[in-house]
Amino acid sequence: MQRRQVSLTFYGDARSEAVAGHDSPLDSVEPLTGAFPGRQLLDDAALMREVANGSVEAFAILVDRHSPALYRVAMRMLADAAEAEDVTQDCFTRLWQNAPRWTPSGAGLVGWLHRVAMNLCFDRKRRFRVVTVETLPDPADDAPLADRRIEAEQASQAVGDALADLPERYRAALVLCYYEGFSNALAAQVLDLNIKAMESLLFRARRQMRGLLEARDVSCADLEAQA
Repeated sequence: MQRRQVSLTFYGDARSEAVAGHDSPLDSVEPLTGAFPGRQLLDDAALMREVANGSVEAFAILVDRHSPALYRVAMRMLADAAEAEDVTQDCFTRLWQNAPRWTPSGAGLVGWLHRVAMNLCFDRKRRFRVVTVETLPDPADDAPLADRRIEAEQASQAVGDALADLPERYRAALVLCYYEGFSNALAAQVLDLNIKAMESLLFRARRQMRGLLEARDVSCADLEAQA
């Protein structure tokens, strides 16, 4: 079978602009609200069967349905908007290419897409990247901010920094279970672990995250409550 190729351009919410190799590529990157009303009611497995038969409309619905979550995960894993967009795009490129061979199992399409996203994030984290800054950052705004807003921003930055300092597997466990609300069982399938290994990974991730936050003088009672 000839390998199908897809060319995607993502704009903010990661919608597809065009799909190569079809007579009817997507004409717009506007939100799909109201578009393809019948197909939007289909579940992922049914849409994937249509994608396997070359349906651009079904593909567009899946992009619209799942791209926000994949982008959030990639952004938290990589802390880089351009890399997160690339990961999201690569996920749907692989979905298109693998649709004829895809069969529903385990965690379904959600699990499959998140596993692809995590593996892509792991690959990118292992690369050696040199970042150059061509322009100076904008000067800080001298306007006074409310103390609570300052504290919230500092806490958010500390949490983000601590998350970035975790080993990639620990970060993945917390991103899936805490930020995305995955069950331990679903996260285990995404990370290709058994449930006991997932629970152990999550326990170690919480413990190390707690230590990193405490070193930054940030309260982590929410993590302690679940330890």
